[in-house]
Amino acid sequence: MDTRSLDSLGHEIAELSVHLDAATARLLDLIREFDTRGGWNNGFRSCAAWLSWRVGLDIGAARERVRVAHALETLPRLAQALARGELSYAKVRALTRVATPEIEERLLAVGRAGTADHVERIVRGWRRMDRKAEAQEDARRHARRELYMYQGDDGMVVIRGRLAPEVGAVLAQALIAARETLYQRTRAQGGAISAPDVSAETPTMAQQQADAPVLEDPDAPGESALEDGTRVSAETSRRLACDASRVVMHHGRDGRVVEVAARTRTIPPALRGALHHRDRGCRFPGCGSRFGQGHHIRHWAQGGPTKLSNLAMLCRRHHRAVHEEGYQVDRQPDGQLRFRRPDGQLLPEVPLHARTAMPGWMGERLNVAWAMDVLHPLAAGGSPAQSS
Repeated sequence: MDTRSLDSLGHEIAELSVHLDAATARLLDLIREFDTRGGWNNGFRSCAAWLSWRVGLDIGAARERVRVAHALETLPRLAQALARGELSYAKVRALTRVATPEIEERLLAVGRAGTADHVERIVRGWRRMDRKAEAQEDARRHARRELYMYQGDDGMVVIRGRLAPEVGAVLAQALIAARETLYQRTRAQGGAISAPDVSAETPTMAQQQADAPVLEDPDAPGESALEDGTRVSAETSRRLACDASRVVMHHGRDGRVVEVAARTRTIPPALRGALHHRDRGCRFPGCGSRFGQGHHIRHWAQGGPTKLSNLAMLCRRHHRAVHEEGYQVDRQPDGQLRFRRPDGQLLPEVPLHARTAMPGWMGERLNVAWAMDVLHPLAAGGSPAQSS
């Protein structure tokens, strides 16, 4: 065996690894700036979600990249060591879990002296020591607890407070349980209702009222308000009316109600079931949320039909984005959905030279069973010999 050629090969591997670490340092700088400037805030939940979609990172790895990128902003010595290839990304990632500007220099020495495994073990020991300090911090947090709830001048209910983490978790669960109770109550009052993934955000007609002209044209004269008189925007009414129980009331010239129609569902239960089966969650590119609300691509108040081809499933965040934040969606002749940003640009819209790692996914749900039927040689139930 040619020892020299193996030495040369090993040297090339090490040299290339240094270049990769230096490039990673530049990548983290770009991620930090992109996140700080909100470049991902065009329909995505976070910078990590955008990275997962745009460059194919696992969501956990994407969150770590964002965390390390921000941590290095206050750790210039570690950042410089990574940029020079003196420390690997694995070492820097571990060190940033505990590093502060005050102890950065000591940890840099640890990184230079030890292997990645050594660094991980030292960081774990460091964190055990930190837990002792955390116990003291818990006592201080307990003394700073507070909670306020009041109604603001605009009618919105304001809740402000500082709760211990475990109390906050209990409060979050209580809010979820209250929402579920409201949903079940609405279901009992309205009779048959849609699939269980419908959000309880949508008020019933007893809670939210809007004049028909306002639903058809936001600029038309009319009223859009909640039961207690709090006004909401016309687009908010249109969003809530997309998928809700509906009671049509006719008023006389003096404003009195002269006729009340029966309660109906904007999207009937059977149609909602078909919509849920087809979309399997939010169709906004990059979202993937399994829970959603039915959205009329052309609103029913404007004559849009309530049929499957005019409906799309959107989560609450992206349903609001389409109605109140200027995003647009339409269905192409081939049945595919096309989303646009408020500035009219298509989503996704990226420079041609940067498309190498961008997936062709446009928001459709992944059908794993179908993919296996198409791709796996044993999917038909035969042996490898039968598949050949």
